[in-house]
Amino acid sequence: MSAAGKVISLDVSIMGREYRVACPETERERLLQSASLLDRKMREVKDSGKVSGVERIAVMAALNITHDYISSRGAGVEPGELVSRLTHMNAALDQALAPQDNLL
Repeated sequence: MSAAGKVISLDVSIMGREYRVACPETERERLLQSASLLDRKMREVKDSGKVSGVERIAVMAALNITHDYISSRGAGVEPGELVSRLTHMNAALDQALAPQDNLL
């Protein structure tokens, strides 16, 4: 089996619970990013105080993520392109703000 086809197991933490997930080695970073996004969205739902119970929080977080995804597709921007744009904007901001670091 080639390295590209190798399946690995990762431990991810979502709302303080550990989950072991299998994925292709080439998708490791995306899986970690996905788990991080899900954890963040679930915590936002929980912190809103409007929803209780892990299952309901997970469903609301999934709906929020899906809504964001569909909205970005409706804007004619593919998710990968959106990530690329945001990464580029972040780098440009870092570069523009670097001189400010010397002032503080």
